[in-house]
Amino acid sequence: MEMNGVQRIESGRIGAVQNDTNTAGSQVVQPAFERLLQERARDGLNFSKHAAKRMNERGITFDSQLMSDLEHAVDGARKKGAKDVAVIGAQGVFIVNVPNNTVVTTMSQSDMRERVFTNIDSAVIM
Repeated sequence: MEMNGVQRIESGRIGAVQNDTNTAGSQVVQPAFERLLQERARDGLNFSKHAAKRMNERGITFDSQLMSDLEHAVDGARKKGAKDVAVIGAQGVFIVNVPNNTVVTTMSQSDMRERVFTNIDSAVIM
């Protein structure tokens, strides 16, 4: 699904969601939007367009096991109060904004040599 430019991987595919619009063409903001956003965030990790593009460019394969491992790592970081975490695993590094439950970028193992990670407050090794 896509919500405000952020994609969610469902069943291994990236899908789109329709935006509700009024007759003037502007988006309709529903009163329970924040609650809906929080419920959707609990359903699984979202992937920004940038992260999805990087996964494709860098040949990072994604399956249900990786999604489960990544969600588990982010949940552990959330319990410790992390806001922006680098999740490091065999497939690469996933930079995740924990409050938004969104992977903001990815990096493959081969891209990690001599790289510096900034604007993170935590790291999790998978």
